[in-house]
Amino acid sequence: MKRVLITGAAGFLGSHLCDRFIAEGMYVIGMDNLLTGSLSNIEHLFPMENFEFYHHDVSKFVHIPGHIDYILHFASPASPIDYLKMPIQTLKVGSLGTHNLLGLARVKNARILVASTSEVYGDPLVHPQTEDYWGNVNPIGPRGVYDEAKRFQEAITMAYHNFHGLETRIVRIFNTYGPRMRVDDGRALPAFFSQAMRDEEITVFGDGAQTRSFCFVDDLIDGIYRLLMSDYHLPVNIGNPDEITIKDFAEEVIRLVGKGRIGYRSLPRDDPKQRQPDISLAKELLGWSPKISRTEGISKTYEYFKTVVI
Repeated sequence: MKRVLITGAAGFLGSHLCDRFIAEGMYVIGMDNLLTGSLSNIEHLFPMENFEFYHHDVSKFVHIPGHIDYILHFASPASPIDYLKMPIQTLKVGSLGTHNLLGLARVKNARILVASTSEVYGDPLVHPQTEDYWGNVNPIGPRGVYDEAKRFQEAITMAYHNFHGLETRIVRIFNTYGPRMRVDDGRALPAFFSQAMRDEEITVFGDGAQTRSFCFVDDLIDGIYRLLMSDYHLPVNIGNPDEITIKDFAEEVIRLVGKGRIGYRSLPRDDPKQRQPDISLAKELLGWSPKISRTEGISKTYEYFKTVVI
């Protein structure tokens, strides 16, 4: 049986990855320090014989007994509210944590996929964003702790590939949503849903003209799986290119929930004005493109939030 280590396993994306790899018949080793993750996301897996969990911070030395075929590094605070509150931990998991896992992959002769982000493009001057765009990032701005952690993560991953011949994969993840998102993680979709469901003012920053492109989690997980199983070692964008303004997205949520009103606040510093992936490479290399429409995806997500929003 193939064995896979998934860091950040109790998080939003990590828990869905655990589900996918178990469904693929693999033995899954989940690892998380529960800084932002929750055991409730993976509690359904604990009775399974092909799942085990390590409560551990990957910024410290990582040891797993036995062979490992694949490593997926998804441990990191991933929303602005988290990495602004935990800047040092964010930098450490992207640097020390990645270094530790690359070392483990080398010892175990395992293939490793690291979770990068569209944030490496910063506030982009190129639209849509292609993998060969170097980005427009403020390294000392409030978002720099996350942006630069991920840019360093890509750099050290490529160094291990080029110097040690390690099998590496890099996925640049664009805005993703779906069940198991934290209600309080500060990102647009959970904030909008929770505010609308509580009949509170929905917070839109700036005039709401900034754009995002939202990908349903099932589509993203499929793209990540395909990338891991491919033979391509350079970064690949995975996301949904269906772009929408934040204001229009808030109005979609209001229509779905049936209540809510928009309130405008000043735009945070360095907030990207446009975010849309060019997924031509993923289509060509992986035969992948998103299948779930935003209408279907936010309906499924709404059903989940009905169970967790108080």
